[in-house]
Amino acid sequence: MKYDFTRWLPAIAKDSKDSNRKVALSVVGVAALGGLALGPTAVAAPVTTAPHEGAVAAIEQATGKGRPGAAEESALTTGGTTTKPSADKPSREELVPHGVQGAQSRIPLDDAQLANAKAIIEEAKETGVGERGAVIGIATSLQESKLYNLGHLGAYNDHDSQGLFQQRPSSGWGSPDQITDPEYASQAFFSALKNVGGWQDLPLTSAAQTVQVSAYPFAYAQWEEQAADIVSQLW
Repeated sequence: MKYDFTRWLPAIAKDSKDSNRKVALSVVGVAALGGLALGPTAVAAPVTTAPHEGAVAAIEQATGKGRPGAAEESALTTGGTTTKPSADKPSREELVPHGVQGAQSRIPLDDAQLANAKAIIEEAKETGVGERGAVIGIATSLQESKLYNLGHLGAYNDHDSQGLFQQRPSSGWGSPDQITDPEYASQAFFSALKNVGGWQDLPLTSAAQTVQVSAYPFAYAQWEEQAADIVSQLW
């Protein structure tokens, strides 16, 4: 389904999606996944911090971990590029044209996170922002939600932020159902990114910050290396 984001502010009219198309993690009273970013005003979490036990339970329920036949953690985690370059893979220059800024963080990825990364990449292709846009999108989601499609976390929520990009209905991003649909949320993010003049030539953290308006604008930079590896392997 296609969306028109030419007027991404003010709020887009509600268009609820089939709940089977998304897995939004939702738990009241859950702490912020070991300090992960819950919205534009969140600070980056140390990668060594373990998730709160309530958040772990919510993730396990949403992703199927802990049940018979549940998928094991993906091998696409913390290392560098694991596949050889090929004609259909983006080059490193396309993915990271300005070089990374500052110390880089990495986290392991499970099947739910990989599925969300693939959804972001597909919408990067559909919206025309290409490989570089995909890197910016995935880095932003790594900072905001650790690539989990988060529902409302009750008292621990950052205002009304939800979804992969922690977009806020009150800021005009769409209804809760819309912003917890990875397809919709990704299209909304990339449509806003395309409205940033010269975004292709900006450092990743500047491009992401212009869209997200975070109180910690440099937090996005730490995920550029892993985001580039993810796009390189899943493109």
